[in-house]
Amino acid sequence: MESVFVDKMSFGMRELGINLSDGQLGQFYRYYQLLTEWNKFMNLTAITELEDVVEKHFIDSLSLVRAVAVLPDCKKTMIDVGTGAGFPGIPLKIVFPKLKITLLDSLNKRLKFLNEVIKELELADIKIIHGRAEDFGRNGEFREQFDFCVSRAVANVSTLAEYCLPFVKVGGIFISYKSGKIDEELNKGIPAIKLLGGNVREIVRFQLEKLEADRALVVIDKTKQTEKKFPRKAGIPSKEPIQ
Repeated sequence: MESVFVDKMSFGMRELGINLSDGQLGQFYRYYQLLTEWNKFMNLTAITELEDVVEKHFIDSLSLVRAVAVLPDCKKTMIDVGTGAGFPGIPLKIVFPKLKITLLDSLNKRLKFLNEVIKELELADIKIIHGRAEDFGRNGEFREQFDFCVSRAVANVSTLAEYCLPFVKVGGIFISYKSGKIDEELNKGIPAIKLLGGNVREIVRFQLEKLEADRALVVIDKTKQTEKKFPRKAGIPSKEPIQ
């Protein structure tokens, strides 16, 4: 394991108050290796330099602890919508192994990569589903079944709320990873959040050392059930966001 990886991860974890075992550190390093290996023939991420992967993928994913008290013995359920190469779901699973995590993505080839990561890292209680949030959000097996929903997907707040809030049980939380310049976008999205049964609790702002832009976690409480007509059919939330 490269010393620069160990040093960078150790520094980032101290900043977040997370203590990694040698085994967990090894899992993160193998994850980095798999990401860069598969990225040579599959477009998983534009971020491939070791230090950038550590900071912009691993540490950023784990920054959830700045907003939510997810403890090592937490057995709650979480869905990662639009997980892509597994962020933030897999880093959270490595650090908090008792979390029951579902990874959702619409691109099948990414799921092949995620299956390999799960196998190599020997992760348990983690499920992968292939499809669109609009479809699974109407499925009784998944609708309002999760304590947490997280997403680093690139979409406006209104669209993300329609993708994600239907998965969250009343009393649960949706956390959207965003850039720090979120205020105008969030103001436009508040009507959709309220309509879908959510209420903005807070915006947690922070910085990553090598990122030029600030980062933010938008924390949304699920206060009432989402109306059955939401989410709308696939493609509509992105083309016609709720105003």
